Amino acid sequence: MRKLFIALSLGITPFSFAQTNPAITSWLQNTTQTGSYYNAGSSVTIGNGILVNCQQVQYSTNWVYVSATGVPSYPTGPFTGDGNPSQAEDQNAIFKIPLNPVQNTGTLTATSGGNIGIFINGVALFDYRDGVAWNNATSALCGGPGNPPCPGGPTATMPWNRDAVLAEKPGFDCSKGHPAMGNYHHHQNPSAYNLDLNVISTICDLYAADGLYAINPSEHSPLIGYAYDGFPIYGAYGYANANGTGGIVRIKSGYQLRNITTRTVWADGTDVADGPAVSTTYPLGYFREDYEFVTHAGQEDYLDEHNGRFCITPEYPAGIYCYFATVDANHNSAYPYAVGPTYYGVKTAGTVTSILEAVTTYTSTAGIDETKKIDFKVFPNPSADIIMVQTTGLTTNEIVIDLTDANGKVIQTQTIQKGSTIAYFDVATLYNGTYFVHIKSGAQATSYSVVIAE
Repeated sequence: MRKLFIALSLGITPFSFAQTNPAITSWLQNTTQTGSYYNAGSSVTIGNGILVNCQQVQYSTNWVYVSATGVPSYPTGPFTGDGNPSQAEDQNAIFKIPLNPVQNTGTLTATSGGNIGIFINGVALFDYRDGVAWNNATSALCGGPGNPPCPGGPTATMPWNRDAVLAEKPGFDCSKGHPAMGNYHHHQNPSAYNLDLNVISTICDLYAADGLYAINPSEHSPLIGYAYDGFPIYGAYGYANANGTGGIVRIKSGYQLRNITTRTVWADGTDVADGPAVSTTYPLGYFREDYEFVTHAGQEDYLDEHNGRFCITPEYPAGIYCYFATVDANHNSAYPYAVGPTYYGVKTAGTVTSILEAVTTYTSTAGIDETKKIDFKVFPNPSADIIMVQTTGLTTNEIVIDLTDANGKVIQTQTIQKGSTIAYFDVATLYNGTYFVHIKSGAQATSYSVVIAE
């Protein structure tokens, strides 16, 4: 009955109104700040001169058009582990997304290579795949850089398709992203590696831990994007029950690794061309077909085959179908990561080169809530060389941070930009003593004392 109630609510809620539709109001807009990147071996960022986040939001009765470069406000790179020669480049894209998404009641549409969604900072979402598959005729990988083409070309259907999140981990930057021919994207939850409870990448050891947001297990995760069927994507935590009750819990993927040692059939029993046996070279999870879906009847914190569920959220109090960027108990990304392997809704979104209908430009300061309390971490404390200030959650407006001495003199000022999580002060040249970090975010003002000592 709960799902029926939400579905009925969806039918009467006026989501197409710009004042209330999060698909119009949630984008992080920017027309002044430009991005930066890291080169391998250097912890100093280099400006790229490209505007970050989204530059314009326009809407009609049925569509929202988001103009974006595809470059985030957090630094990108370096991409050291897979020989990736490119950096994040200006995509000069206009994303067209439906304002009134509907369930696909016919043949489901599989997600595909390339863009399957867009985060609220204009960065692309890809699904699990990286274009590499197993060619049983040659008993070797095919497709992607460094491999021979797959039989039938890059769009051919192959029985064993490589999972980018596992296979390409050495090539992701600290924010768990990388570019495909300049198109910077995430296959997974866009938070920094070393904010996970179990850190599985060392890339953040040299580069500041940044991303679109930081997971906060004590609050409902923010709305972080939209899939190409128009339904919203949330972070890793939500309400335990679809009706908004039960407290905050980690929302879980319904997929699990199969108990197999050979790759001869799919989870549904379909006999396919054999893939490589499970081994240290090709461990379980190396291919998407290593997973199976398990129904968790009565457990509403588990998601369906598309990695979503009907539920109430802070942005959609009447309820809507939502995808979640799933993680495991250690906050490591969990398959299918955000959306897939099929869309729940009718896939109608994509990029366009121009807008061919009358639209209204949304000029409000999108997503800003001056009353929302933001939690911060200030570390290390004491410190001899650097002081970091990091938010927990999503930063939707600029946060100004002052470092002052005991007399109130401002020593340095830094800013955490929209769609970023961290700022830092170089304190290596300061005298030992007690200093103060003053944080201003909307109506919220917070201060922390820090000790600088060699």
